[in-house]
Amino acid sequence: MRIGIIAALPGELKPLVRGWEPQNSGVKGLSVWKTLRRGDELIAVSGGMGANAALRAFTAAEFLGVLDMVLSVGWAGALTPQMRTGTCYAPGEVIDVQTGERFASAAGDSTIRLATTPQVADAAEKQRLHESYRAGLVDMEAVTVARLAEMRRVPFYCFKAVSDSSQAELPDLNRFIDTQGQMQMTLFVAHAAVRPRYWGALMELGRNSSVAARALAESVNRFLEEQTKGNTP
Repeated sequence: MRIGIIAALPGELKPLVRGWEPQNSGVKGLSVWKTLRRGDELIAVSGGMGANAALRAFTAAEFLGVLDMVLSVGWAGALTPQMRTGTCYAPGEVIDVQTGERFASAAGDSTIRLATTPQVADAAEKQRLHESYRAGLVDMEAVTVARLAEMRRVPFYCFKAVSDSSQAELPDLNRFIDTQGQMQMTLFVAHAAVRPRYWGALMELGRNSSVAARALAESVNRFLEEQTKGNTP
């Protein structure tokens, strides 16, 4: 079996792909790792934030061969206080807030919905998304991965770990994301450096993101273990 694992940022995948073999993608902002586990080929790709970046990442995973299963993984924002930072969830439904389309995630929790938006959601937008869709989480890529998996009739799974709370007051990150879905860190750091009111929230975001990435790796590894345990070592 060939399993594609699609994320936005390398930091989301770092604990998961520790010990995997990095691949030369030849494309700036596109990171690829590969490993074999009990006869299955696992391909993890981070391609940037947003729909176009998710498409590039999915295409890169497919370039190595037809996929038999696809996972959308990474960080997500909480839309309610019940979604705890540093915790990984498996939403049962992914919603495209631009089209209203809904995609089921196999083996997900039917009580948890993930809303996919074209931009990073601030606290006010998070409240609106929860009220409009009864969603508990928000990201920018999952619905693209779900749509591509459905087009190929490939099982789709989703694992998202919370990096920022529903009330997190962060700078507007959207202005620092380029057309390739990459964060322009030099500009962002310069912007944040002279706005001390955000320093505490950004430090908390960094801590939460590290914990969330580890929780994500644990959940995905546990899931993959269940999927492959019947295979020959």
